[in-house]
Amino acid sequence: MNNIVLQVNDLTMQFGGVVAVNNLTMEIRQGEIVALIGPNGAGKTTAFNAITGVYLPTNGEVRLEDEVIQAGYPQGKMKKLYAGENNGKYGEIVDWTPDKITKRGIARTFQNIRLFKNLSVFDNVLIAHHMNMKAGLFRAAFRLNHAEETAMRQDTWELLKMVHLDDVALERANNLPYGKQRHLEIARALATQPKLLLLDEPAAGMNPQETDALSDFIREIKKKFNLTILVIEHHMNLVMDLSDRIYVIDFGKLIAHGTPEDVQNDPAVITAYLGVDA
Repeated sequence: MNNIVLQVNDLTMQFGGVVAVNNLTMEIRQGEIVALIGPNGAGKTTAFNAITGVYLPTNGEVRLEDEVIQAGYPQGKMKKLYAGENNGKYGEIVDWTPDKITKRGIARTFQNIRLFKNLSVFDNVLIAHHMNMKAGLFRAAFRLNHAEETAMRQDTWELLKMVHLDDVALERANNLPYGKQRHLEIARALATQPKLLLLDEPAAGMNPQETDALSDFIREIKKKFNLTILVIEHHMNLVMDLSDRIYVIDFGKLIAHGTPEDVQNDPAVITAYLGVDA
């Protein structure tokens, strides 16, 4: 039985003459927590953006449960400029929009928190629930979707209870402590009912106590919501503690892959992070 949730094949993102991600191939199996790590500027967030439909890949493809959701190949001026690998291997354009990808089962958070800061915790999560709303514009405008709206509000309360945010449900999002804002952003992603959750540096800006709490929180939601998780993170203690497997990229190219123990002892990874003597 094929239990691969996400398959990235030969993913290349080139901007002008700069190859930001170069021929990245990786897979994530159901129920795993996989980390994508690398030094600043290695191309990690660019890879996330290509997976979630923000960018169309310059070359390569992304598959969700064996369905192609993103695919590209060098076109126009890029035919001459292309400096990546596997030119000519792909010849199909598949360009799903981010909202379609979200509906299909991929949700993400961002390195910089993107909450509706002047809205309540409850409303931040309720808005995300509308992603799966079945009523059309006409029914919503004339309030003919009362039953569905009531169900979504109930689901929002239940979700907030499950992630321990129900006690601050009526607080404005920007009044929450920083760590709780991170939890809220993850809760909002969960409201879209994802199969795969992408976390972009969730521990950024956190103190050690908040980071420990985040680690426990990620484990908890993985179990409660039957999630598969892909995480970008610079906090190596968190990565080594949480991850089943790790992919390491440097200057956009994969340099190592394996268990946390394999990766932390890999000479190429040590060189990428610490440098070497001239």
